[in-house]
Amino acid sequence: MPDSDPSSIRPGKIAIIGGGFSGIMTAVNLARLSWKPLHVTIINHRRPTARGVAYGTRRMEHLLNVAARNMSAYPDLPDHFVNWLRTRSDYDTVPELELRERFIPRMIYGDYLRGLMQHNLQSPTGSDVLRTTFIEGDAIDVHPQEGGAVIVLADGTRVGASRIVLATGNEPPSGLPGAEELQDHPAWIGNPWHPWENRLPPSGGTILVLGTGLTTVDAVMTLRSLGWQGVVHTVSRNGWLPHSHFRGIEYPDFPPPGVDLADLGLKKLVELMEHHCARLREMGANPAIIVDKMRPHTQRIWQRFTLEERLEFTKRYAARWNVLRHRIGPETHAQLTTAQLTGHLQVHAGSIESVKADGNQLRVHLSGGKTLTGDLVINATGPNTKFKQTSSLLLQNLLHRGLITPDETEMGARVDTDYTIINRDGQRSEIFLALGPLLRGTLWETIAVPELRGQSRRTAETLLGPTAIRSEPEPVMMEYMI
Repeated sequence: MPDSDPSSIRPGKIAIIGGGFSGIMTAVNLARLSWKPLHVTIINHRRPTARGVAYGTRRMEHLLNVAARNMSAYPDLPDHFVNWLRTRSDYDTVPELELRERFIPRMIYGDYLRGLMQHNLQSPTGSDVLRTTFIEGDAIDVHPQEGGAVIVLADGTRVGASRIVLATGNEPPSGLPGAEELQDHPAWIGNPWHPWENRLPPSGGTILVLGTGLTTVDAVMTLRSLGWQGVVHTVSRNGWLPHSHFRGIEYPDFPPPGVDLADLGLKKLVELMEHHCARLREMGANPAIIVDKMRPHTQRIWQRFTLEERLEFTKRYAARWNVLRHRIGPETHAQLTTAQLTGHLQVHAGSIESVKADGNQLRVHLSGGKTLTGDLVINATGPNTKFKQTSSLLLQNLLHRGLITPDETEMGARVDTDYTIINRDGQRSEIFLALGPLLRGTLWETIAVPELRGQSRRTAETLLGPTAIRSEPEPVMMEYMI
């Protein structure tokens, strides 16, 4: 039975499940904004706290996909990350304009987040009202009780809290037909974020990377850095690799003056975008400029779509949108292009019908009768986005008891406008809030730092309520890694 000691559940005791960007920055914002004493417990599993999956890499060739100028962790301090980079000897002489446009190694960005955590949550010179406890463990269930809830960890530990933030991050990739029989096969990597570099076949072998998105780019960059000389085959339905960031042009004609993009609906919005993309092509400019100019409006557009429009978008347009929207740095793109030109990287279009063992190798059968054979096969098809099929035991248990419920697209959790969970009865939860990828069905754009930093602050404000927020946030210093 869960711990029923009421002293373990008291006002001002907040638990955050997930120690990646969203979880840590929610806690940091609590430290900056609150004038009332708080006790925050951060429960983190597997990845180093603050680094998460994205910034837990130890490979310098894995770069941010956004220029440094837009990677501040604070929505109200846009230059904070660039100024922090100046504290490092490897960037202190880089010209300002060049530094702002640099695509920094993600490992260094992880250092930045660890520094924020150290200064705000662990250092005696940090917050004067926030006490933080860090727990390394796997949260598997939550039992509501009077005044809050008790979180149950896999090792039996119980943690009481009055409010709980679900910052669980991206799901592992979905399973593939036949993959359930391959869990112990030496050539199968079911989760691309687990270590696989020590399982490389000899040079001259073949590696299949299933998917052509950002995780596949990481895999190819790692193989090039290691000097592996075999052939890499990648496959996805459309065979589209991420595009490169580029220097745009001034284009004031979009959105058209007086037009609210969120009022158009999907059909008219697509027609308008296609018209302006065609104009940009005629001008010799990159039509992805339209995607960039939609960025401030995307969440509002998505929220105004009907359910039918959202489902149609995900079916017909999402793949193309993601290729244009989630671009990579020019240096990384140039390496991908070189790998294709030399034959080291070969890209295939087709649906994956099955994955089967063939001795020490694996065969991947594609639509149209094509088969690829690999000495190592990495599932990089992207995070599972079917919320009811979550692999998280915690989320499964919460769903089963109706403490959380899917949004209408079934891509994430149903939440109110302030990220408070809506339960099965349609009521605002007195316990749970959520942010990050769990809001995919509500906001669509919810996985990149420019969105997550705003969510983290908004979540902190919701937890505190208007009467407990400082009139002026606690000033921020240049946090160093210690």
